[in-house]
Amino acid sequence: MALVIEILIAASPTDPMAPQSNVRAVAGMGLAGDRYFTGQGTFSPQPRKPDYEVTLVQQEHLAAFAAATGVAFTAREARRNLVTVGVDLNGLVGKEFRVGEVLLKGMRLCEPCNYLAKQTSPEILPGLVHKGGLRAQILSDGEIRVGDPVAVVET
Repeated sequence: MALVIEILIAASPTDPMAPQSNVRAVAGMGLAGDRYFTGQGTFSPQPRKPDYEVTLVQQEHLAAFAAATGVAFTAREARRNLVTVGVDLNGLVGKEFRVGEVLLKGMRLCEPCNYLAKQTSPEILPGLVHKGGLRAQILSDGEIRVGDPVAVVET
C-alpha cells in the first residue's frame, strides 16, 4: 500500500527539516508552517508557481542511494516535505492524486540540484537523477497525516 511515512517542514531555508505528525495543506500556498508557504524558500518564485507548493520523495529511492553509495542521505537532508513508500512518484507527473483527504497534481520531477549537493554530498547529483522526488500542486485544502494513503485519481 502507498503511504506517507514522514512529513517534514522548515520555517526558513536555514532551519532543519522538522518532522510533523500532520500538516495543513492550503491550495495555492503550500504546507502551513513551511518556508515555501510563506515565500521564504531558497527558490521561492515571485509570483508564486504551483510547482513550489509541496514536494514528495520515495523512501525506497533514498534507501537505494544510501546503499549504493555509502552516503547516509536522509529525507531530512533531501528537504522534501512528504516521504512516501509504495508509490512510483515519477508516474504521477501530470496526474491528480490524493494524499489522505488532500487532492494534489504532480507537476514535474524534483531533480537534485547543485545547491543541495553543496549542502550534503556531490554524489546526489548523479545518484538521484530522476529519483529526487516530485513537485506537486495542492488542489484542495485539508490535513495530511503520517500514515495517509497515496492514491491516483482515476479519470
